[in-house]
Amino acid sequence: MTELRQVSQSELAQLHTQLTVQYSDYKARNLKLDMTRGKPAANQLDLANDLNVVLAANEYTAQDGTDVRNYGGLDGLPEIRALLGEVIGASPSSVIVGGNSSLQIMHDTIVRALLHGVPGGSGPWLAQKSKFLCPVPGYDRHFAICQHHGIEMINVPMNAEGPDLGVIEPLVAGDSSIKGIWCVPKYSNPTGITYSNAVVERLSRMQTAAPDFRIFWDNAYVVHDLYDSTSPLLNILETCKQTGNENRPLVFVSTSKISFAGGGIAAMASSPVNVADAKKHLSFQTIGPDKLNQLRHSRFFRNLAGIKVHMQKHASIIRPKFEAVVSIFERELGGLGISRWTNPRGGYFVSLDTEPGCASQVVKYADEAGVKLTAAGATFPYGKDPDDCNIRIAPTLPPLEQVELAMQIVALCVKLASIERLLKR
Repeated sequence: MTELRQVSQSELAQLHTQLTVQYSDYKARNLKLDMTRGKPAANQLDLANDLNVVLAANEYTAQDGTDVRNYGGLDGLPEIRALLGEVIGASPSSVIVGGNSSLQIMHDTIVRALLHGVPGGSGPWLAQKSKFLCPVPGYDRHFAICQHHGIEMINVPMNAEGPDLGVIEPLVAGDSSIKGIWCVPKYSNPTGITYSNAVVERLSRMQTAAPDFRIFWDNAYVVHDLYDSTSPLLNILETCKQTGNENRPLVFVSTSKISFAGGGIAAMASSPVNVADAKKHLSFQTIGPDKLNQLRHSRFFRNLAGIKVHMQKHASIIRPKFEAVVSIFERELGGLGISRWTNPRGGYFVSLDTEPGCASQVVKYADEAGVKLTAAGATFPYGKDPDDCNIRIAPTLPPLEQVELAMQIVALCVKLASIERLLKR
C-alpha cells in the first residue's frame, strides 16, 4: 500500500471526499460505543461468581484461628499474604494486604511520604518540593495522584525495553528532589511493554541523589497474559536487595482484574523496614481490613496455580478483542505511514500513535461518530501529550462485534485527520 505522503494533493483530496462519505454514514447510525476505560467485561466478572458461595454459612475461621468477622489483622490474613506473596514474588512477611484497590494503597503511600517522609530520608517529602519521574505514555491515575498533591512530574520516554535509563540515570543522580518513579513493569499501561532484565537491574543499582528514592512498582498485570507463554519479568525486590537498595522498591498488586473489579484484594510488598513503617501508619488509619473477603479469595484461588488457571479463562474472553484491534489496524492503516500501534502479549490496552498533531482530532472525530475513546493526552502528566499523537485503546469491556465496529471507525478517523494534515502542507 502506498504511503499517503507519496500521494498527490489532488488524489488526497479525492480520497478525503470518499472517506467523508463513509464517516457520514457512521454518524447517521447514532452509535454509542464506549472504549474509554480498561474495565473487565461482565462475562469476565462472572468467572469469579463462586466467591459469593465459596464459604459455608458458618465458615469464618482463618488458618491461624482468626475469626474473620472481627477486628484486627492489620496486615492481612496469613493465607492471603502467602497467596499474593506468590503472585508478587515476595515472602508473606513482606506483604501487607488491604482493601480492594491498589490505587488507594499507592495514594496513601504517597500521602504518608509527603507528610512523614520514608525510612532513610530527611523528613517529609512535602517540605522538599518533591518530583516524580513519569514514563510516558503511562497510567493517567498515577499522574493524577501527583498532580492532586502538587508533586512536579518529569516526563521520561519509554522504549522497547521500558523507561529510558539513559534519561533517568543523570536526572536522579543530579537532583535530590526527585523522590520516585512510577512503573507498570509488565504489559505496561498502555504500551504493553514488559521491562527487560537490563532495565530492572539498572533501576535497582542506579545512583540517586535522594537517599529516600522509591520505585513505585505497580505490577497490575503480573498474571494477565493473553497467550500461554508469558513475558518474564525480573523480581525487583530480589534485584534491589542484591544491589544494596532493599528499601527502594514498593510493589503493588491487586485482584481487581482477576476477581471482582470493585470487590477484590490489593496488597503492597517491600523490605522489612518499609513494611514496618507502613504498618505503624496504618495503625492510626484502620483497625483492620475486610478479612472475610480475604478468606473468600484465599479459598477460591488457593494458590498461584489456581490464579493462573483462572486467568486463562480471562484470556480466552479478551484475546479475540485484542486480535481484532490489531487485525483491523493492520488492514485499514498498514502501509499508509500515518500510524503505529502495539501488539501486546498481555495487559489491558493497545497503544495507538498517530502522526504528531492528529490524536486530538482523531478522538474528536470518533466521539462525533459515536465511539468514546480515552482523551488524547491522558497518558501523559497534566493531560498534555507534547506531540499530540498517543491514544490508548481499551478493548476489554465491549462485546467483540462492538470492538470491531469501533476500530473500523477509529481507523477511518485516523485516515481523515492524517489526510487533512497532509493537505495543509
